[in-house]
Amino acid sequence: MNIEKIRKRYIPMSETMFYILFSLQEERHGYAIMQHVKKLTKERITLGAGTIYQSLGKLESDALIIQVKEIDRKKIYVITDIGKQILLEEVRRIEEIYHTVEGLL
Repeated sequence: MNIEKIRKRYIPMSETMFYILFSLQEERHGYAIMQHVKKLTKERITLGAGTIYQSLGKLESDALIIQVKEIDRKKIYVITDIGKQILLEEVRRIEEIYHTVEGLL
């Protein structure tokens, strides 16, 4: 899939996808991602197994993440360069929104 199609598919990005991609800046398996997101968001977001594994499948099929190994039947993933690019573009989009309304509220 080319980068333009990926942009259209992921930007704007759901909060769930954002935190999953963000978590995969380090190698993690599904349960570790769930725990990391829960900690990052101070338990505001709790990902269920169905959500996490469906999201990982989509992200992997679109080459935003890759499986790097498997340990005791746990698939370990990490973000790809394309995934990093999309994540950074989403961060910039969020920053733009913030700066647009900063001081107006």
